[in-house]
Amino acid sequence: QVQLVESGGGLVQAGGSLRLSCAASVRIFRGNAMGWFRQAPGKTREFVAAISWTGDETFHTDSVKGRYTIYRDIDKRSVYLQMNRLKRGDTAVYYCAGKDGENWRGLYKYWGQGTQVNVAS
Repeated sequence: QVQLVESGGGLVQAGGSLRLSCAASVRIFRGNAMGWFRQAPGKTREFVAAISWTGDETFHTDSVKGRYTIYRDIDKRSVYLQMNRLKRGDTAVYYCAGKDGENWRGLYKYWGQGTQVNVAS
């Protein structure tokens, strides 16, 4: 079964923190890179962060560098997005995504259902 299930979204005050979790099926997780995207109202989907299968390469888009951290737990087949110092502009639906191949660059073809993050001022 090909599946990604996100959790951890919610409402937080600006300056606060949230941790998003994504549980992946074996088919998606094993040997593949994983990533997080987000889509704010009226905007296109944005690539936020990614991690290679080996874990030795990560990517964070400029707007979240120093505030967000992607990491994963192989035993739990899960990838996480720790979000600190949240801003109102971080409000969006956050999607977990997977791709074929260990490199985080390239086309992501597996998608979760999304989890809503709302940051209040």
